Amino acid sequence: MSAPLRLLPLLACALLAWAPCASRAQTAAEWQAAQLAAANKSEKIMTEANTHKGLLAQYQVMRNAYNEDRSPAFRLIFGQYISWYQTFIGDYPDAAASFSIKQVPEQDDAPSPLSLHDYNPLPALTTIPELARSYPIVLLNEAHNVPLTRSLTVQLLSRLREQGFTYFAAETLYQTDTGLQARGYPVDKSGFYTAEPVCAEMVRTALKLGFKVVAYEALSNATGDARETEQAKNLYEAVFKHDPKARLVVDAGYAHIVKSGRYLDGSSMAEHLYKLTGLPMLSVEQTMLYPHAFASDDHPVYTAVMQQLHPAAPIVFTNAAGKPWSLRPGYDVSVFFPPRHLVHGRPDWLTLGGLRKPWFVDGARCQQHYPCLVEARYADEGDDAIPADRMVLDLAPLMAASMVKVTTSAQGAPSTELYLRPGKYRLRFSSAGGDQVYRQNITVRAEGGNDEQREASPEPRQGPQPCLPGVPLRYCRS
Repeated sequence: MSAPLRLLPLLACALLAWAPCASRAQTAAEWQAAQLAAANKSEKIMTEANTHKGLLAQYQVMRNAYNEDRSPAFRLIFGQYISWYQTFIGDYPDAAASFSIKQVPEQDDAPSPLSLHDYNPLPALTTIPELARSYPIVLLNEAHNVPLTRSLTVQLLSRLREQGFTYFAAETLYQTDTGLQARGYPVDKSGFYTAEPVCAEMVRTALKLGFKVVAYEALSNATGDARETEQAKNLYEAVFKHDPKARLVVDAGYAHIVKSGRYLDGSSMAEHLYKLTGLPMLSVEQTMLYPHAFASDDHPVYTAVMQQLHPAAPIVFTNAAGKPWSLRPGYDVSVFFPPRHLVHGRPDWLTLGGLRKPWFVDGARCQQHYPCLVEARYADEGDDAIPADRMVLDLAPLMAASMVKVTTSAQGAPSTELYLRPGKYRLRFSSAGGDQVYRQNITVRAEGGNDEQREASPEPRQGPQPCLPGVPLRYCRS
C-alpha cells in the first residue's frame, strides 16, 4: 500500500491556510524546505512500514515514528500519513486528532443561513437527491482522514441510483484492479483509501446497486493542474466518450470538485471535466462543516448552527425557491454534519444513518494477544476482502495522547463494538504480527437477537454478490 507524495495537500506555507506557518525565526522558504524534507521522510517511513506483515504491525511502525519526531514540519506532514492508517484500523477519533484542517472564515464566505430569513434546514439525505434530479453529474467531496465525510455518500448512493445515475467514480481507485466490477467488493489492490472500511463500503455499495465503478486517478506522477487535467480526461474517456447520456456520481477529495475559481496552479478536476463535457454538475461540499477533534478548528457558522438546531443527522439549507445554501463560491450546497458522540470509544455515525447496527466485541477472544485487530468480513466475500468494519482492542490507548479511553469488562479485557449491516459475517481476531488467534461466524439480525458460533465458515463464494440489506432488488446483481 502506498500513497504518492502528490496525494498530499500543498506544502508551501503561504498556500497552507490550515497549517501553522513558520516561526518568526524561520523564513517561508525554510519552512517549505522543512515540509518537503518531512514529506520525503514520511514516504520512507511508510515504505518501511509496508514491509511488515499485517495492517496493525504497519500502523505500529507509523505510530512509533510519529512519537519519536516532534518537529512541527514532520508532525504536520506525517500527521496526515498516520491519520490515514488510523482510519484503516478503525481508530477514527485519533485519526481526526492527528490531522485537522482548521476552518478559518474567509472573505467570500456566505452569510450564515441562520441569518437568512428564507433559508430552512432540511435532511441532506432526501434533499440532495432532489437537487440532483436535473444534473447528469453529481460531485461529492470528502476529507480523506475523516470517514464521517463518506458516511452520507454511502447512504445517498441508493437514492441516486433510483434517480437514474449509473456510474460511480472514486479517487485513488487503482485502474490495475480489473476484477473489481466482477468480484463485487474491494481488496487491498483496489485502491489506497479503500483500505478504510467505510470507503470500502462506499465502493461495495455502489457495486451492489449496479453502478459501473470507474477508476479515474491520474496514472502519471503529475501534480497540481496536470493531475486535475488527467483525472478529468480519465473520467471523460471512461464514461462520456462512449456514453454521452450517462449520469455520473464522483467521489473526490476536498476542492477537486470546486466548479469555479483558481485551484492550486490552475483549475480543478471539476473545471477540466466541464471543459470536456459541457455538462452541468451539482457540487456537494462535505469537508468544511463537520465536527473537528478540537472545537477551536470548527467554522464559526458550523458552531452556531449546531448550538441552535442540534441536528441528529446531516442537514443542508435551501430557500423557498429550492435554492441551496453554500458556504463558499464554486460549490452548490454545503452539508452540516451533526456533533460526534462516542459509544464505547467509537463514533455513533458508524451506524451510517441506521444501515448498520452495533455488535459487542469482548477482548477476551484476543486471548491476551494485545494489541488485537478485530475484523468483520461479509460471509460470502473472500478473505482478501476489505472488512465491513475493523478496530483494535488494546489494554492502553493506541496513541500516547489518545482521546479514546479503553472500556474494560469485569474480567479486565478491553471491549467495544463493531458496526455491521444485518447479515452473516466472519470475525477474525489477530495479533500485532498478523497471526489469527480466534475466528467465529456471526449473524447480525435486523430485529435483534444476534447469533454467533465458533466453527469454521464454509468457503466464501467469489464473483458477483447478492444485495446488501436495504438495497432495492431491482438494482441487485444476479
